[in-house]
Amino acid sequence: MFETSKPMTAPHVWDVGALCHAIGDALQARFNPVAVRGELSGFSRAASGHCYFNLKDASGQIRCAMFRRAAEHVGFSPRDGELVEVRGRLGIYEQRGDLQLVVETMQRAGQGALFEQFLRLKAQLEAEGLFDAGRKRSLPPLPRGIGVVTSLGAAALHDVITALRRRVPHIPVVIVPALVQGAQAPQSLVQALSKMYRLAQAGQALDGDLAQKAGQPLIDTILLVRGGGSLEDLWAFNDEQLARTIVQSPVPLVSGVGHETDFTIADFCADLRAPTPTAAAELVAQPREVWLGALGLMQDRLDNAVQRMLDRQAQRLDLAGQRLGRPSQQLAREQLQLSRHAQRLRHAMLIKLQHKAQNQQALEANLPQILQRSLERQKQQLERMDLRLQLLDPRLVLQRGYALLTDDGGKPVTQVAQAPAGSALKAQLSDGSLDLVVTPPRLL
Repeated sequence: MFETSKPMTAPHVWDVGALCHAIGDALQARFNPVAVRGELSGFSRAASGHCYFNLKDASGQIRCAMFRRAAEHVGFSPRDGELVEVRGRLGIYEQRGDLQLVVETMQRAGQGALFEQFLRLKAQLEAEGLFDAGRKRSLPPLPRGIGVVTSLGAAALHDVITALRRRVPHIPVVIVPALVQGAQAPQSLVQALSKMYRLAQAGQALDGDLAQKAGQPLIDTILLVRGGGSLEDLWAFNDEQLARTIVQSPVPLVSGVGHETDFTIADFCADLRAPTPTAAAELVAQPREVWLGALGLMQDRLDNAVQRMLDRQAQRLDLAGQRLGRPSQQLAREQLQLSRHAQRLRHAMLIKLQHKAQNQQALEANLPQILQRSLERQKQQLERMDLRLQLLDPRLVLQRGYALLTDDGGKPVTQVAQAPAGSALKAQLSDGSLDLVVTPPRLL
């Protein structure tokens, strides 16, 4: 008797992209976020600012990508062979199907505690507004004096002084020394800055001439500088008290601590961060040649403007001199104009006299006809007035059978109420008058 095996269930058929996406979800749920320690290999920075590299050890390696936003906060310059600790998220780069770690933070191995402390202080001070761009001031274009706080034995001081002597040898430099490394360095830096602030405020309280006569330095900007080093070497510039002292500076303060890739809390608090101590000096000191060139250009422009103005005034003077030097020409022009006006006046008067003479001759020739027409118009007017008077004669009305009644006083009687019974009236007819007596009305 033979046994029949059960048929195998067919596996689910995935699209490639969907499978990669599902694997990524599984990694996200199982591992992320993840921290990895390893050696940098094949580190490169693209033009976009994104960084790509491998993390490896003796038993394996993994591809990594760190985008520009995260790369900008790395406090050192990563190099192949360095041992680092990174934090990030595992995922699948679906275009290639590769396992990839997207790095969010990176630090040298062994510096984790310090770096975490740095991040906590940075977040705290940023929340308090110590890093706000609105409180940062612009550097003066022409400082009257420059203050420098650093160690007297530091190479950074030599670099700063060399740059300032080369670019602005005429500007005085005030140096207040301080420790820049070690346990006592933060307090030393705070004290040095406080002293520099007092000097700057004292100089600002006096006018320039008075300050110089009193031997008081005029400080318009301050440089806080130190050369490069490890995170431990630069740790004094990550002190909270130092950060709060920096933001109290009465004049713009430039931080030039470490190399270009080094960042400290002091950099975020300063009005301006310079990548190196030498760059800090160059930022506050435009070369003297630049200003001399600008002054020369301004002088040329001023000379040209003055020369153009003098030329215009000279031309006006020449024209005025020509007018004053030849008054006979002006007099001749005025006389000619006067002669023209007189000739026009004579011509106008002659024409008016001619018109008047012509009108007089026409009047004499037509006088009989004018008189005859005038007499006829007056005769017609008189006849019309006579007719109007005749029409107004009351006798014409009386001839048509009407009579004019008057009372014994001669007043016209126009209403019955004016002639009661027994009243004496007079009736004027067309050929005489009658005396009347009003009788009472008859009863029917």
